[in-house]
Amino acid sequence: MQLRNKISRSLRSGLAIREAPHEEWVDAIAELDQAWLGTKGEHARPLEYLVGQCGGPYQRLRRLFVAELDGRLMGYISYSPVYGSRVGWMHDLSRRQPDVPPGVMEAINKTAIDTFQAEGVRWLHFGFTPFTGLAADQQFPGYGRAFHWFMEQLFEHGAEVYPAQTQLAYKEKWAPSVVLPEYVAFQGRASIPAFVHIFRACNAL
Repeated sequence: MQLRNKISRSLRSGLAIREAPHEEWVDAIAELDQAWLGTKGEHARPLEYLVGQCGGPYQRLRRLFVAELDGRLMGYISYSPVYGSRVGWMHDLSRRQPDVPPGVMEAINKTAIDTFQAEGVRWLHFGFTPFTGLAADQQFPGYGRAFHWFMEQLFEHGAEVYPAQTQLAYKEKWAPSVVLPEYVAFQGRASIPAFVHIFRACNAL
């Protein structure tokens, strides 16, 4: 009910939500991305590797849904194709203006879900949420306790690196039917240099 109310509230503000060609919004997306990054702190950097992208040679495979108000881009979600046993689309890169009314991203995603369902798509994936912990029954024997502790600290206090708590809450509000663990593996034991390599790969350092 809370989710429906947020969506209804955002739509009453006059938002128009639709699927759109990426080339129509290239400049507006670049401006929105900069405004969004500016809300993350003075030293915030755009993450790579763990998150998706807009544009590039594979943009033709993705789908873009936008929310606009009086011609201004208020938010967008890019969806990437998923193959394998659960063919569908992945809720990938998402951005919104700092001053958008509540429920805009939910309204965009609901529009995309309705579109996908009308096409017979069965699965919407929400992707990997970095820095979230694993339940005890999902841990492998010999897991790196120091690395596990470090990930817990990033989940609790690392919002400037990645807002894991808010991202997890956003995904859980859609009541996912399947939740799968993902792992970080090291050759040998986990070490501080290995941690640094991970963060450099993600552009977090």
